[in-house]
Amino acid sequence: MTSPSASVPYMGDHRHRMVKPPLRPLSLTITFPCYNEEANVERVTRSAVEVGRRLADDLEVVIVNDGSRDRTGEIAERLAAELPEVRAVHNNPNRGYGGALSRGFKEATKSWVFYTDGDGQFDMNELEKILPLLETHDVVSCYRLDRKDSLLRKLNAFAWSTLVNILFHIGLRDIDCAFKIYPKPFIDAIELHSRGALIDTEMLAKARNFGLKIAQAGVHHYPRVAGQQTGANLKVILRAFKELFKLRGQIRREGKS
Repeated sequence: MTSPSASVPYMGDHRHRMVKPPLRPLSLTITFPCYNEEANVERVTRSAVEVGRRLADDLEVVIVNDGSRDRTGEIAERLAAELPEVRAVHNNPNRGYGGALSRGFKEATKSWVFYTDGDGQFDMNELEKILPLLETHDVVSCYRLDRKDSLLRKLNAFAWSTLVNILFHIGLRDIDCAFKIYPKPFIDAIELHSRGALIDTEMLAKARNFGLKIAQAGVHHYPRVAGQQTGANLKVILRAFKELFKLRGQIRREGKS
């Protein structure tokens, strides 16, 4: 087996060793799920391409159309035909938030995978400020500054993050913030089971089990200007809680392997 370069250190503990990809030249996948985001998908995609071209030497942008019933898929295909870095993939039927993210991770071909949401509530330009954190860490998981959501939604998010941190000992401010970057070797090494909102918890808990170093950074959060939120749906929330304790058992078993 070829030994890794001294400039490309191991990440993870002795049970889960893998080679950390280099940051220069930067090989980057940007992916985001879209469900009925016809009013947002073009703006988010063009922003991803603009920022990605500036920051990465090797770029792809993967749009995951998650069974949308509006023109999201049509617009995504047009953008893929127009912009060489863009690919559009389609889940049919809808697989839920976790299923859409998992599809984007599976489709990713570059060394680092950055993901966000397709609703345009983050500024892609803030990706530039978090990349230096990967010099000393393996993962960057951001938290929302001045979160532009209702008080109830913010209270629910605080309670959820608190519970997740207690159960999984992750210690992060904002578990579900959709502004994260992971090394592709880690994504390739894990199996994701969550099909709903629990996917962020699952990935972070598995990263912790692998011994990866996780950095935090604040990013600005902007109001949704079009489309409709689905994350606060009661059915989605109840499903996440149902899956939470099942996931805890899975993570414990994997941690002992």
